[in-house]
Amino acid sequence: MKILLINHFPLEGSGSGVYTKNIAKSLTKRGNEVCIIMPENTKNYNLVEGVKLHPVYFTGKEKIEEALPFNFPCFTTHPRSTTNFYDLNDTELKMYEEAFRKAIKQEIEEFKPDIIHGQHIWILSSIASEFNIPLVVTAHGTDIMGYQKEEKFRSYADRVVEKCKKIITISKDNDKLVLDTFKGVNGKNIIIKNGYDPEVFYRKEYKKEDVLKSLGINKNYEKIVSFVGKLTNFKGIDILLKACKIYEDENTLTVIAGNGELFEELNQLKRDLELKNVVFVGNKPHEILREIYNIANVSVVPSRREPFGLVALEAMACGTPVVGTNQGGIPDFLKEEVGTLVEVENVEQLANAIIDILKDRKKFDREYIAKYVKDNHSQDVLTQELIDVYEQALNL
Repeated sequence: MKILLINHFPLEGSGSGVYTKNIAKSLTKRGNEVCIIMPENTKNYNLVEGVKLHPVYFTGKEKIEEALPFNFPCFTTHPRSTTNFYDLNDTELKMYEEAFRKAIKQEIEEFKPDIIHGQHIWILSSIASEFNIPLVVTAHGTDIMGYQKEEKFRSYADRVVEKCKKIITISKDNDKLVLDTFKGVNGKNIIIKNGYDPEVFYRKEYKKEDVLKSLGINKNYEKIVSFVGKLTNFKGIDILLKACKIYEDENTLTVIAGNGELFEELNQLKRDLELKNVVFVGNKPHEILREIYNIANVSVVPSRREPFGLVALEAMACGTPVVGTNQGGIPDFLKEEVGTLVEVENVEQLANAIIDILKDRKKFDREYIAKYVKDNHSQDVLTQELIDVYEQALNL
């Protein structure tokens, strides 16, 4: 089967980007041919073995002659762009559409896909629906937030729902949101949870001191708390910092990996709270994140809203227990043997759950955590469900 994947974001730095890369790798392993169309603001992007990549260039720090004269837009923020869809003027939006329409048309003519799989019920999936090729779309959650936030984009999403053959939802909560938000779903929806890449995230022994030094941290700590994600409001990093005020001591370090629109605001909150052992290390590649997860005693997902929570799976793949909020997609997989659920925006409950793990009041078997995730949530385990959806779409 020849599958054309389309995403609104690069293949690293966002959940949907990582999702796209993971399914591309897994589909290729099974003998399928895959092409990905995605935005980029650098020529120095990572290739995916066996997968054809078709970047549409935007203007970031690097000067690219053929790039659109603005950075790629996001729903909230991205480590390499703080431009968002809602700020685009009519001219920029038209340029955006035309650039991707040209790319999609080119790959339909050259790659000749059997099926198109669009990421997000949003603009690019709407463009893909203009062509006479079966369309499957994954709802990632931020697209639904965008639909609720800005009326001018709703016609794109409504067209996707009308024209697509299948809508993949990534959690029970995400599935309910799709049904509650859109008319005319008419049984097109099917839940297939996100999978992580077991070739990237796995248990490995690292020397804590060496990992910390590589992050610019010259003091050694007995306990490590990690957070990985975009620095945006719905991720709840402010709640983690307030919890940190309760659990922090001289032997406990909190590592925050990620970037985004709230970087300065969160650093100011850190200063206001007089936190001494919190470090913002910026956006890091997956290889470094694997090291951070492996040396961490606990990884935290304090989101106000989390459509799925792929970073939680990636942490658990490294054997790290997770404290996550009891909302969105997280309760679908965070059972008590692998972590702890807490209520949204409950600072004291979050702090206590972290303290219980740091002080060994609640103990976890790291080998079990890693095996549980690999057996149930690695992308290779879930890919057959995806292929079944493609085949159903082709036969409708």
